[in-house]
Amino acid sequence: MPPSRLIQSLIASSLLALAACAQQAPTPRVVDLKAADGAVLKATYFPAAKPGPGVLLLHQCNRQRKVWDQLAQQLAAAGINVLTLDLRGFGESAGTPADKATPQEVAEAQQKWPGDIDMAFAYLTSQPGIKRDVIGLGGASCSVNNSIQTARRHPADVKSLVLLSGGTDLAGRQFLRQSSQLPVLFAVADDDEFPVTLDSVPWLYSISPNPGKNLVHYARGGHGADMFGVHPELRGVIVDWYVTTLIKTPGHAPATKGEIHIPLPAKILAMLDQPGGARQVESMLTEARRKDPKNTLFSEASVNLLGYDHLQSGDNKGAVEIFKLNVTAFPDSPNVYDSLSDAYLADGQKDLARQNAKKAMALLASDTVDPEDRRNAIRDSAQQKLRQLGEGPQ
Repeated sequence: MPPSRLIQSLIASSLLALAACAQQAPTPRVVDLKAADGAVLKATYFPAAKPGPGVLLLHQCNRQRKVWDQLAQQLAAAGINVLTLDLRGFGESAGTPADKATPQEVAEAQQKWPGDIDMAFAYLTSQPGIKRDVIGLGGASCSVNNSIQTARRHPADVKSLVLLSGGTDLAGRQFLRQSSQLPVLFAVADDDEFPVTLDSVPWLYSISPNPGKNLVHYARGGHGADMFGVHPELRGVIVDWYVTTLIKTPGHAPATKGEIHIPLPAKILAMLDQPGGARQVESMLTEARRKDPKNTLFSEASVNLLGYDHLQSGDNKGAVEIFKLNVTAFPDSPNVYDSLSDAYLADGQKDLARQNAKKAMALLASDTVDPEDRRNAIRDSAQQKLRQLGEGPQ
């Protein structure tokens, strides 16, 4: 859908803000940041012409820091100092390039991201003229989570967030629910290449309690910072957002007027994230199927990710209930049984873990929906659990 009238007014006011605030910002400079383990990470600092707040921009995991260059220049012209960072394994930073790394190397790099990002945060706040307790964070895709986790670690300093096309984990969602004083601008496009994003973004918007939160929703635009190519005005919306929440009224945005529609799948994810939510949604699914036996109400992939969020946080029983709901909604999917097997195994219910791993293996034989690499991954996962449970080769 096209931007709302509120977004259109933000675009107009952003142009006025730029005209009023724009000044000749100093030349950006590329900097080397040395991580705790000695790895050198590349960043670019875009200083403003006079003292002011700062913004740290974190790229998505299929791009690098230069996707932010034009936005960073506009922010600097508006009086906001900006640092863009190449995450470890991306762009010019150290580490095995993410597109060539093994899954283990990717996981090891990601474990170091919090320390790397905190180092960049410290560099930004140490620059002359920076208002250290008036900082904004911006992230796209995987760096939606990076931005939220950074705000969790620096709650006294972070006054504003911009989050494009991504989600966060259970701890990140809990932080958002408790952050009534943190204004957040979200953005998403319907043609996003990752379908779960269409559930994740409105879901996060719905759980943010800040009255000044806002959601930019496009019909077209792609994923993350790719939206700038189709909607260059989005940069102006973001500039205006940071000018408002970091310069004019730090930590505050005007209350959003009108109600933004939240799709049912996003509402369901919000319910499932809470204790007892799976039972509520199961009742909703039963009722919906009385009218349409094929109704699923929600996305298999989104609920699967949610289940693993709970599993990884130690909520084994909650994960079991979420995965059981996915089995009810998608009984012909091998993956939902494999995931349920993982949860049963983590919860110590070995017989049920074995039973569901075998069910996943049986369904794989007739699976014509999943691509070959996905079928192979499900098969490997199920076989690994069966070997762990003392079963022979399947």
